[in-house]
Amino acid sequence: MSKESSFDIVSKVDLAEVTNAIHTALKEIETRFDFKGSKSSISLEKEEIVLISDDEFKLGQVKDILIGKLVKRNVPVKNLEYGKMEPAAGGTVRQRVKLVQGIDKDNAKKIASIIKETGVKVKSQIQDDQVRVVGKSKDELQLVIAAIRKADLPIEVQFINYR
Repeated sequence: MSKESSFDIVSKVDLAEVTNAIHTALKEIETRFDFKGSKSSISLEKEEIVLISDDEFKLGQVKDILIGKLVKRNVPVKNLEYGKMEPAAGGTVRQRVKLVQGIDKDNAKKIASIIKETGVKVKSQIQDDQVRVVGKSKDELQLVIAAIRKADLPIEVQFINYR
């Protein structure tokens, strides 16, 4: 009798890598000529990145620098939720960027339906902010992983606890 294999589908952002990306982005902003005398800054408050700059154009440049650094550190940029730009103190503008951790109910249901559509005989179970997939063979699980990777999900997913 073969025992069942399983894996979990999660969506996590490594906060240590986000912090490192913010530090390297700040170093670049300090050395760039077009940011001389600018009040541009990036900070991490709990699970939210706060971008501040002189105007909308410079804020866009700060955002581009940060995204470049996040991509280099393999932080999923799909998991960034941008808030609206708002005026801040001293004539600057601020934008909050929420880091999405975990899979919400809607995306979990979408993942479960993708798994059903594959026609592979596996069971999927939504557990809080992750989805567990159980099947008889590892080959079936590999087919499910391939199908989910192909799907255009609004969040980045990782596959962990593969046994």
